[in-house]
Amino acid sequence: MTEPAIGAGVLRFSRYAYPPNALGYCGPDAGATMLEHAAAGESDGGLVQLARGFEGAWPYLELIAEAAGIEDPLDDRVVRAYWLGGELLERAGGGRLHRFLEDRFRPSAGSGWEDLSELARAGAVPHHNLHVFGVYPWVGLMRLGHTEEPLRVLEGCRIRWGRIVAVEGPRAVVRSRGLRWDGGRLSLGAPRLEEAVLADNGHSLVAGSGPGDWVSLHWGWVCERLSEGERRRLREATLGALAAVNATARPGPARVLG
Repeated sequence: MTEPAIGAGVLRFSRYAYPPNALGYCGPDAGATMLEHAAAGESDGGLVQLARGFEGAWPYLELIAEAAGIEDPLDDRVVRAYWLGGELLERAGGGRLHRFLEDRFRPSAGSGWEDLSELARAGAVPHHNLHVFGVYPWVGLMRLGHTEEPLRVLEGCRIRWGRIVAVEGPRAVVRSRGLRWDGGRLSLGAPRLEEAVLADNGHSLVAGSGPGDWVSLHWGWVCERLSEGERRRLREATLGALAAVNATARPGPARVLG
């Protein structure tokens, strides 16, 4: 077993990384392993190596850890900040985020580099939802007139919060706020009900969840229960990411990465 702090961080990482990995969207082909470890609450060196294979998330963890003076990118404080938000993100914003985006994306962005550099100038911090809204091409595609599929992807990929209102076998009915696109700006809409996976073949990312619990969701899965503070930080990080993206006047990364 790894040391407790490392184990907690890599298990939290696995809870959020598993849903898109199982769909084949990111990371090594190891969904079953990640689910089994997360469900059992057990971590080992192999799970740490799998986390390093997530080329989208791992550099952000390194950025947050370096800015906070934390040696291990899988320290639970770092992982929690990336997925749920918190004060560590502020230390990694501004010039640090600008340099990070430049190093990561300028070689492929070419003349479209300003499309991404505006994010740091707009006060963005390296939360997962900032990457979803600001770096992925989907908001740009909506600005170019494509709506339904990009909005579906943004809904699934962002980390969101909701409250379980019912449990029906391995699935939960959750009340959460969806995204709204008005033709030019992305925002949170009114609460609505959605279904989310609680367990698959007896394996759950968070055991014992029931009606009344506030939870986080990613790609249709319930990932973990949220405290009031975690829910507040996730809300703040999400609203901050939306504000930064809405403040930029670009057509979006669609022409950079699309």
